[in-house]
Amino acid sequence: MSTDSIKTVAVLGAGTMGNGIAHVFARAGYSVILRDVEKRFLDRGLETIAKNLDREVKKEKITAAEKDATLARIQPAIDMASLAAADFAVEAVPEQLDLKTRVLQEADAILRPGVILATNTSSISISQLAAQTSRPSNFIGMHFFNPVPMMALVEVVRGRATSDATFQATMSLCEKLGKKPVGVNDAPGFVSNRVLMPMINEAAYAVMEGVATPEAVDAVMKLGMNHPMGPLELADLIGLDVCVDIMEVLHRGFHDPKYDACPLLKQHIAAGRLGRKSGQGFYKY
Repeated sequence: MSTDSIKTVAVLGAGTMGNGIAHVFARAGYSVILRDVEKRFLDRGLETIAKNLDREVKKEKITAAEKDATLARIQPAIDMASLAAADFAVEAVPEQLDLKTRVLQEADAILRPGVILATNTSSISISQLAAQTSRPSNFIGMHFFNPVPMMALVEVVRGRATSDATFQATMSLCEKLGKKPVGVNDAPGFVSNRVLMPMINEAAYAVMEGVATPEAVDAVMKLGMNHPMGPLELADLIGLDVCVDIMEVLHRGFHDPKYDACPLLKQHIAAGRLGRKSGQGFYKY
């Protein structure tokens, strides 16, 4: 399975992750079919891509002509039938099992046999999602990180049925995007969230128990552990609701009380303080 035959990539979902994934594929010279359920979501996604490309032009990472060429390679689509032209597909819809399953099954029915179908899930079992399709050997996890154009890592997650050819092709494709792929096996939270979420959870407990302020907790991790961003700032960036959702996936997957979400996280969510996206979380924005 050679990546040379991949010319057109379908991205399912034009939200934060989807438009970032479309951006990096188009920047790397691929034709992109960006699919979402409504024109307004596609318009918003394309607007974000244009803004992010403008930023790259200002920083002299690309020229204005390259920006225009990148945008011209992205074809917005509402009709799922447009996926018939795709040589590779990445699903990037919200982190809800029923929604992902439905979208993946619809895509699977239209994509040509042999085309790799990847999911950008950050925590749901790759093997479980693969089993809902007719192509488990050509199914893989491709976990990009936010913001996608800036972050080098892609966690490439093998399901139980993922073939070696699918794994190697996906690793190679990530490198063509200028990313640093890291291969891991399917397990709740993979590596990234299995290690990160308990750290965020402990940081929230330290605040709840009055050990330190959010600022102090983050300062210790930045200055002492050389983290570019403290765990509570990062939680606000990810979204506290998303953090709790992932903790629940870990809790269900491992049946271990250490993955119980901190009550303070749940209190913030109940009060509508979800982080940056709502204007307040551990910090005000």
